[in-house]
Amino acid sequence: MKVEQIYTGCLAQGAYYITSNGEAAIIDPLRETQPYIDRLEKDQVKLKYIFETHFHADFVSGHLDLSKKTGATIVYGPTATADFDMLVAKDNQIFNIGDIQIKLLHTPGHTLESSCFLLIDENGNEKALFSGDTLFLGDVGRPDLAQKAANLSQEDLAGLLYDSLYQKIMPLHDDITVYPAHGAGSACGKNMMKETVDTLGNQKKMNYALNQPDKASFVKAVTDGLLPPPAYFGMNVAMNKQGYDSFDHILSKGMNPLTATEFESIAENTNALILDTRSNLEFAKGFVPQSINIGLTGDFAPWVGAMIVNVNQEILLVCDLGKEAESITRLSRVGFDNVIGYLQGGFDEWKASGKEIDHVNRINAAQFEKEVKIGEDFIIDTRKESEYAAEHIKDASNKPLAYINEWIKDINPETHFYIHCAGGYRSMIAASILQARGFRNFTEIEGGFAAIAKETSIPKTDYLCQTKVYQK
Repeated sequence: MKVEQIYTGCLAQGAYYITSNGEAAIIDPLRETQPYIDRLEKDQVKLKYIFETHFHADFVSGHLDLSKKTGATIVYGPTATADFDMLVAKDNQIFNIGDIQIKLLHTPGHTLESSCFLLIDENGNEKALFSGDTLFLGDVGRPDLAQKAANLSQEDLAGLLYDSLYQKIMPLHDDITVYPAHGAGSACGKNMMKETVDTLGNQKKMNYALNQPDKASFVKAVTDGLLPPPAYFGMNVAMNKQGYDSFDHILSKGMNPLTATEFESIAENTNALILDTRSNLEFAKGFVPQSINIGLTGDFAPWVGAMIVNVNQEILLVCDLGKEAESITRLSRVGFDNVIGYLQGGFDEWKASGKEIDHVNRINAAQFEKEVKIGEDFIIDTRKESEYAAEHIKDASNKPLAYINEWIKDINPETHFYIHCAGGYRSMIAASILQARGFRNFTEIEGGFAAIAKETSIPKTDYLCQTKVYQK
């Protein structure tokens, strides 16, 4: 028997590859299936089951393509309905894979069909729990994502989650290994650990949700402080339930090289969005006018979903050379399947063509210290509320990047402002969006708060001293 966690940092997502005596199962696969196919062929095993812990909101699963290519059965928990062939399993149903067994535990709460999968080894011992979004390390799945579809309140779903955890999971023995679907950075929870594997016994000790005195306390604890989910979540759920175009076709369609002239013509005559996936450092040196910068080196896919919103948006890509396929692949993971081409030769080709180049007004921390007048100048901090609360520039206003489509309406284009994040990734996303919408009277800070804190003596404060936190 072999269990392998395949963790994708950009999505903070864990898929699982399990083999035993010539057969295999995959839990919560990513959109692109070829790596799984290659692995099955290398190990000379047959994929028997594709287990889905629930209908995912934060990414598009590879269950359909993988099933078509391998003939494996797609398995969901009780109450699941979808527009494709699948096995809707019963609570406690057993699945045989080689010499081991997988037992489905129906654990509604995050969603109604949410299920965990308990691995039973060759000797009949319960060894591992693939807990999906029911139980994370340090947290549990948020109960507000499925409330509209379920016609229940988030409190109702939290109550179901309590029953699932305390009746199905807590009675399991402590030395079981917990393999969650997500880790720190995922929007599917709020308090996840950076670790991606733990024992159930340790979670029973330290997970706040597993240490509540009663159901009412649990419901209050897990619903408190939930941020609004990204707008693309609902569209990803729909794709996972209704089906989608094959990844192979999406990649083939997107790998369409365009000359600078062709690229410019499409940009000017369609509603296509220009997405520049280079680093913020490269983007700052110059870019195609109207481009939005979301770098591949950061949390690319979640920020694409949060910023672009509509998964059907036509996209033109500007990438580092050789990063075109990776950009298309990572976009498809969150359902953005409508890449219509990329700038052949990258930004260097655009420059060589003599076409217009735009820039963001970016300065370093030392320059910022020389220019800024604390208490007079308007400073926007685009970090999360928790980052801002820990420490921030005195008199800075917190306007998290995730809410830019709302707070941008309150910005006076005639008033100059400074903008920063933690290190430059998020503030350059914000700067590119602002500039694409006609805002020019601002200055973005290279290196963000990290550079400001390390390299300057600009006065700082914490949440207790100042509370200009943006309220949605």
